[in-house]
Amino acid sequence: MHYTYKTYGTCSTMIDFDIEDGKLHNIVFTNGCNGNLKSIGRLLEGATPEFAIERLDGVRCGSNSTSCGDQLARAIKQAING
Repeated sequence: MHYTYKTYGTCSTMIDFDIEDGKLHNIVFTNGCNGNLKSIGRLLEGATPEFAIERLDGVRCGSNSTSCGDQLARAIKQAING
């Protein structure tokens, strides 16, 4: 299933991703640090949602209370919890 999440408090403004057969696929961030965000998508391609949440939940960017990775963790939690 495809999901779109509007981010808050980060340079990226949106995250699109798919969860198919319990695995993450096609993670794409809109705006933000292009190279770093493409890297996150590639590193998590085929990972379980739980793995991504465990690794990214609570990661902060500078003095911000969140980060693009943390926003992805939030998006995945929302997707799997309905």
